[in-house]
Amino acid sequence: MSGETRSWLGQYNRPHADLREFLERAERAGEIVRAPGADWDLEMGALAEIVNHKRTEAPAILFEDIKDYPKGYRAVSGLSNSARRLALTLGFPDPKSPIDVVQAYRDRMKTHRPIPPKVVTHGPVLENVQRDDEVNLWTFPVPRLHEKDGGRYIGTDDLVIMRDPEGGWVNAATYRVQVHDEKTAGIWISPGKQGRQIRDKYFKQGKPCPVLICCGQDPLLFLAANHEVRYGVSEIDYAGGHRGEPFEVVMSEVHGLPMPAHAEIVLEGVMYPDDVRMEGPFGEFTGYYASAPSEQPVVHVQRIYHRNDPIMGIACPMRPPTDVSYGKCIVKAGMIWDEMERAGISGIKGVWCHEAGVARLFNVISLKQAYGGHARQALLVAAGCQSGAYVGRFTIVVDEDIDPTDMFSVIWAMSTRCDPSEDIDFIRRMWSGPLDPMAPANNMTSRALIDACRPFERLKDFPEVASAPRDLIDRVATKFADVIDKI
Repeated sequence: MSGETRSWLGQYNRPHADLREFLERAERAGEIVRAPGADWDLEMGALAEIVNHKRTEAPAILFEDIKDYPKGYRAVSGLSNSARRLALTLGFPDPKSPIDVVQAYRDRMKTHRPIPPKVVTHGPVLENVQRDDEVNLWTFPVPRLHEKDGGRYIGTDDLVIMRDPEGGWVNAATYRVQVHDEKTAGIWISPGKQGRQIRDKYFKQGKPCPVLICCGQDPLLFLAANHEVRYGVSEIDYAGGHRGEPFEVVMSEVHGLPMPAHAEIVLEGVMYPDDVRMEGPFGEFTGYYASAPSEQPVVHVQRIYHRNDPIMGIACPMRPPTDVSYGKCIVKAGMIWDEMERAGISGIKGVWCHEAGVARLFNVISLKQAYGGHARQALLVAAGCQSGAYVGRFTIVVDEDIDPTDMFSVIWAMSTRCDPSEDIDFIRRMWSGPLDPMAPANNMTSRALIDACRPFERLKDFPEVASAPRDLIDRVATKFADVIDKI
């Protein structure tokens, strides 16, 4: 089904063709701010911090005229970091609140089916090809984002593409990539992640691991790569299912891996067993330089493919909020909600992953209780499902009258409906990773399950909330609109 005839839910009758068309649409929507003249050394990271700490749902930043680089070379951060840009990415209607996007995501997932890519022989990514001795990673304005980073990172808003040597499926995930020199880079992959499992399969067989690193692409591909798609399903296929039509891919020259035909920059190379170099540190999404420098496999870059005047994607992890955390909260909430319902949990009225918890560490479920133990069942499933398990910390369930996105209301519910000795449980030895500043060497931490619901057996006689009824609030707000507008 072509994009022109698909029932596209947003304001356009077809999905954007590539990153460039997405930027045009986002700029028309007032979602882009241009920043000319930034230095790749620290200034790009600092500006991303200033903009994203200034207000919720900050605009994306398009860096132009970057110091030391040709005028047409650009970089962009925060592409999907607002409800509106995320809706634009996914083809949803213009949202009134982030929960609108969460619900639209869930509605789509009821019928979502992965769509494999279409292999083509030509694409804009082939406009320029550097081969072997021509390879120079410093061709691009690779930023040093944080003062104490171990180097310059070309891979932050990226796809690291590998083919499983046993199943033959293609994984496309986001992992950080540090440039070592003109022709080599290093990839850091957390233990347990799918890319780590694939890489280790090659190494256990004594074989080199082929890899592509895509550093500027349709934000829908980054969205898929940055979340937990189930093992064995390619993120390219998953993103195609959201797009409603296949992405076009070109097979790479050396290893025959699929690279997005409309990508801005793609590196092709290979990693060898026992060929390592120190990587890191790097300021990460938890807000810390959480992983010490360590020996990581070296990527020997054999080809660089790039468009004319390429646009490099940047994600700047830091003390939250970051330029990816808000969008991640929306998608992560939808994924957890979807997985909980598939596991048989009924009565879910809302899910939210809070930015202060870096979209992973503080997750809230709003629930209409139907039976004794319902809240505890919801807690256990939310903490253990695929989308909620990695680097978790606190999972909270609240009643249906609590907006899970409103931290004040959540803390109020925890303060007035939770008996600490009865309503807080713990799960030990859960999956974490080196980026968690509290994780020990075994990369396992505990989870706190907080039942902040009214006790089920007291629902009928629990004290009523002291608040005006909704119809009265609406009527008075209308009557005194001029007063409220002055506040």
